[in-house]
Amino acid sequence: MDWFLILQITGIVLGLLYLWLEYRADIRLWVVGLVMPMVHGALYFEKGLYADFSMQLYYVLAGLYGWLMWRKNAARHEDNTQQSIDIAHTPWRIVPALVAVYAVAHVGIYFFLTELTNSTVPFWDSCSTALCIVAMWLLSRKYVEQWLVWLVVDAISVGLYFYKGIPFTAGLYLLYCGLAVAGYLRWKKAAKH
Repeated sequence: MDWFLILQITGIVLGLLYLWLEYRADIRLWVVGLVMPMVHGALYFEKGLYADFSMQLYYVLAGLYGWLMWRKNAARHEDNTQQSIDIAHTPWRIVPALVAVYAVAHVGIYFFLTELTNSTVPFWDSCSTALCIVAMWLLSRKYVEQWLVWLVVDAISVGLYFYKGIPFTAGLYLLYCGLAVAGYLRWKKAAKH
């Protein structure tokens, strides 16, 4: 069996498990989120998606941060269950800072890719990577709007992965688009309660 196919299938299984746990707001998503980047990282590096590869390193660190944040929040509640972590909407006062982080990350990653790598898709690779940075932070805070950012990331990734010849991973991200919409609707409803 082809090595890239094995990586794609493993990544798909882990990705679906991760999304299912995220959809349910289950803290175990962070455990899967520590393993999944290793699989995707190997695939992206081999396909020349260097920003996506480096993003996997960020995912490991962000996964540890997210897990600690969710544990800390859960410990504040007496029952200490995964449902005790409050889902909320992103406060408008932090939106300008998030946009600034995105812009700086996009420009910085784009510069890195164009000057120091042989990337053939520096704009879109840096765009999706910068958005991932914002989305992971929003997820660590359990903000509903993280799903909307992921929807944009997923849509960009579908095109990137088809273009780079990893169609099964592209298909996974197409599925992620639908799950991002479902997750948004579920979390939006949960945030009202």
